[in-house]
Amino acid sequence: MHFDSFNEFWAMGGYGIYVWLSFGLGLLSVAALWLSAWFTKKRLFRQVTVEQARQQRIQQAKQQSV
Repeated sequence: MHFDSFNEFWAMGGYGIYVWLSFGLGLLSVAALWLSAWFTKKRLFRQVTVEQARQQRIQQAKQQSV
């Protein structure tokens, strides 16, 4: 596709609003998925750390009671 000016590029032959809106929504969706995965990963790592500490305390309590 060939455009004579930058404004024509943005207008996309009259379909610019649909083109740029779809790109924006696509980018927003990808960013939301990435953020969701990042926060989930942080939460899971925190839960694993807490569970490991709990298991260690249980093992120490078992050793002390023997």
